Amino acid sequence: MSALASLQVDSLLSYAAAIVFPALDAVLPVLPSETIIITLGVATAGSADPRIALLVACAAAGAFLGDNLCYVLGRRFGPWIDRRFFRSEKGAKQRAWAIQSLERYGIPLIVACRFIPGGRTAVMLSCGIVRYDRRRFIIATAIAGVIWACYAFFIGRLGGKAFEDKPWAGLLLAFGGTLAISALIELVRRLRARRRAGAQRQGDAERQDDTQGQGDAQGQGDDRECGTPSSDDAPRTPVR
Repeated sequence: MSALASLQVDSLLSYAAAIVFPALDAVLPVLPSETIIITLGVATAGSADPRIALLVACAAAGAFLGDNLCYVLGRRFGPWIDRRFFRSEKGAKQRAWAIQSLERYGIPLIVACRFIPGGRTAVMLSCGIVRYDRRRFIIATAIAGVIWACYAFFIGRLGGKAFEDKPWAGLLLAFGGTLAISALIELVRRLRARRRAGAQRQGDAERQDDTQGQGDAQGQGDDRECGTPSSDDAPRTPVR
């Protein structure tokens, strides 16, 4: 209770946490940046102080700074980043997914990856590695930071309002809600990826069948040109 009470709009600790945790979380995903912002929402649920907007702005600024820090690291230290973050099989798959999705979706992916578990770091670093357009990246991360900060803070305030006398219960409710939303987003992403993979395999099989059929037809044509008789060219015995 005392920890939540210390995270109020008149505390410098609240503003420092709102900036530092989202910024460092981009390169150190173990930091609970979303949990911190949700906690700030729960702690200030009973307040209508206009400085709450400043807390949300600090959270958005921290997220923006972290995303752009990842971009700079990926752009300047690409080979080292590959060895450090994408050396494992799982990391290589994340990088391949990020680059492929980035080419297809661009800005919408940069915004949405904040809500995909493990997606933020992979996408932001990949943007720097492939030298994604810097201006478009800045616009996308600014939009993503504002949406994410408002979302996390609003979820926290909802939980705090639901359990005004039990703020820890409100925090657990809000945190559980974000986990459920993140799990749903990840499930939808996996189902769509599986559907695309199935469609691609089916298309490859159809193209292979077409190629094989064309090859067989061409082979029969070559046989006829070389004088090899086919069943159609065989002499027919007159019927008496």
